[in-house]
Amino acid sequence: MAAPLLLRGLPLLRLRMHLQQRHRVPAAGLLGLVQRPLCSSPCEKTPSEEATKTVELLRVKEPTKLFDRIDDPDDHRKWRDKEEEILRDIEPVILLTKEILHSDRYMDGERLRAEDEKVVVERLLAYHPHSEDKIGCGLDSIMVDRHPQFRHSRCLFVVRTDGGWIDFSYQKCIRQYIRNKYPPYASRFIREHYKRSSG
Repeated sequence: MAAPLLLRGLPLLRLRMHLQQRHRVPAAGLLGLVQRPLCSSPCEKTPSEEATKTVELLRVKEPTKLFDRIDDPDDHRKWRDKEEEILRDIEPVILLTKEILHSDRYMDGERLRAEDEKVVVERLLAYHPHSEDKIGCGLDSIMVDRHPQFRHSRCLFVVRTDGGWIDFSYQKCIRQYIRNKYPPYASRFIREHYKRSSG
């Protein structure tokens, strides 16, 4: 499969080499020949001027580095220690939330028991970036149900005192908790542990 693709490129390579010899383009000109119309007017630049300009555009003043510095081993050790601390801190609430959502502990539309609700309200909902909007007129309870748009997924809902209810993302709550409690490490932790960041 790759061989026919390589063979297709040979005529283009020959054409570029022919143009290079014909117009005496510097060797770097092969990297980016400027497209020229077939008919040139006298006011346009000559091929050698175009090639010179192309070479100037291709030059890099300073080579860019993928990594500016190698992390200090002490910094790496500090990061790993802090990462373990954050994981130990958030793991119990994440495990509880996943058990609430993904086990048969609660049926769809069922309100959480008092001990589970206390943990969810204090360790999750309190840290949601828009918790005041979610609670609205007041918090009556927390409920588990199917998401209205994504019927295959279950999520947590705030049941308000006026009878209305609205879903909230426990992952947004966790991310905000990490940002509040571990500010210097939050962005790196979230980037490494939460691939898709929705807020």
